[in-house]
Amino acid sequence: MMQEELHNLKYPIGKFKSLDNVTKQQIEDWISVLENFPDRLEKLVLNLTEQQLDTVYRPNGWTIRQVVHHLSDSHHHSYSRFKWALTEDKPTIKAYYEDKWAELFDAKTAPIQMSLLHLKAIHCKLVYFLKELSDVDLNKSFIHPETKSEIILKNNIGIYAWHCNHHYAHIENLLKRNNWV
Repeated sequence: MMQEELHNLKYPIGKFKSLDNVTKQQIEDWISVLENFPDRLEKLVLNLTEQQLDTVYRPNGWTIRQVVHHLSDSHHHSYSRFKWALTEDKPTIKAYYEDKWAELFDAKTAPIQMSLLHLKAIHCKLVYFLKELSDVDLNKSFIHPETKSEIILKNNIGIYAWHCNHHYAHIENLLKRNNWV
């Protein structure tokens, strides 16, 4: 497989591009992505067989099952990061080894329904919370320990909207390539 083809499988919608001037409309659009994502994802994966769920979306990538569980884990962390940034002064958040989490037995074997339900719950809480943030709140931030970079909350909304679409595209593209849709 050519390097470019592998890159396109890994980043089907491209890498996240941070915006210098995030508008109120952009924030509303991103929140809408977050609000609709759990239902979109569920519709995409609901009728897949166990064998399909255990198919990798790219060479050396995760299975669909691992991606669904990863989304649940990742977005749970994101929710906590928003709360920390609003209750502490530029806290350094706790990173986690998503690759190691994806190799744990639950990510490889558990029914996806539990993570789909968790995504619905965490996104419901997150969206409710995000819709009420003031401009002052949206400009608060946290520090990511791996990159030492400061992440402003309004940009973090965009990161997680991108994250939803990024992994959705992984699954959707696999389904199309295999004629499963």
